[in-house]
Amino acid sequence: MLRLDGRANDEMRPVRITPGFQPYAEGSALIELGQTKVICAVSVDDRVPAFLKGEGRGWITAEYAMLPRATITRTPREEGRMGGRTHEIQRLIGRSLRAVVDLDALGERTLLVDCDVLQADGGTRTAAITGSYVALVQALNTLVGRELIPSLPIRSAVAATSVGIVGGEQLLDLCYDEDSWAEVDFNVVMTSEGKFVEVQGTAEASPFSKETIDSLLALAERGIERLFETQKAALDNTKD
Repeated sequence: MLRLDGRANDEMRPVRITPGFQPYAEGSALIELGQTKVICAVSVDDRVPAFLKGEGRGWITAEYAMLPRATITRTPREEGRMGGRTHEIQRLIGRSLRAVVDLDALGERTLLVDCDVLQADGGTRTAAITGSYVALVQALNTLVGRELIPSLPIRSAVAATSVGIVGGEQLLDLCYDEDSWAEVDFNVVMTSEGKFVEVQGTAEASPFSKETIDSLLALAERGIERLFETQKAALDNTKD
């Protein structure tokens, strides 16, 4: 099968992460995944949600939004009640980041992660998770530099990608058109320790087998390993 952009079935789109993209934030990054572009910024608030007050531990939460012309046709801004898709993505980003941070070490403060999609061509939620990790590490290093926490409370890296079956073939890192045509579509979030944070899988046509799940997860893992390398390179550049 010839993919729309000429990639091999197991090939990621070109990915670039620019750390410190928003200099006023405690941590930030622009992630470019093919034509998908997402700004991720982390702000620090010296408060926690009501359910955590007095517990001595911190929290990480996320907000996700898409610019009206991030897509081919204009998408109206969400006003008033948030859409179900947006709510789901925000919760996914927050869960993914909390999974790799020692929240007890944060003290009673909240890290607010803003993910804004500048341009969308599939994989915005997985790009947001991958880019947010880089912004999060920068923000935590900022807290260490201010002597607000003693050390970096990161257990491992976290990144995400999509995989699916299109035209009967298994593909890594689906663009929008591939995602639209997919018979099976997965979003996979993993840590650098090789553990899964979340697996979202759906059959759009026929049900799939356990063997298919295993094969798609292995394909996703290979792609995520490449994302870990990109994250590390981006963070190493912040030390120069």
